[in-house]
Amino acid sequence: MRVITGKYKGRHFDVPRSFKARPTTDFAKENLFNVLRSYLDFEAAPVALDLFAGTGSITLELLSRGCSRVVSVEKDVMHYGFIRSVVDKLQDLSADIIRADVFRYIEKCREQFDFIFADPPYALKELPHLPNFILSRPLLRPDGIFVLEHGQANDFSDHPHFLEHRSYGSVNFSLFKSVANQQD
Repeated sequence: MRVITGKYKGRHFDVPRSFKARPTTDFAKENLFNVLRSYLDFEAAPVALDLFAGTGSITLELLSRGCSRVVSVEKDVMHYGFIRSVVDKLQDLSADIIRADVFRYIEKCREQFDFIFADPPYALKELPHLPNFILSRPLLRPDGIFVLEHGQANDFSDHPHFLEHRSYGSVNFSLFKSVANQQD
């Protein structure tokens, strides 16, 4: 796993082969962040949430690009431990690594974020409902961006907050944008 750009650019972290998680490919990650530059100013130090963090690849990229705070939520104890160890090696105090069930975390969370990324298992039965689950809560600040990584079988283009879809091989991203009056 490699950090694409920013203060940790080029840093490599070996993901244990025993992991069930599939890190977002470098190609897909680089292209996604190129798209996100037109929606988010990472130099303005946004606050981000990485759900189903897996290997922590997106968390590291967000930290490297200058997010003032990144909350990373991962349920699996081994994956959580790996992310924690990588962040500890970097000595980056902007990361808050939480071992929790994503759905329970979202239900209890009272913080707001400029950017939310979710990379659930593609077979997760709740995956089709994630945009509604996340966007129906005041998690995303007005004009914030939510990105859902998913397989080819999902289509979110009819969702009222849908912004665009990007596909890089078998990796698909659907982007959503919160609206200013959503938080009222």
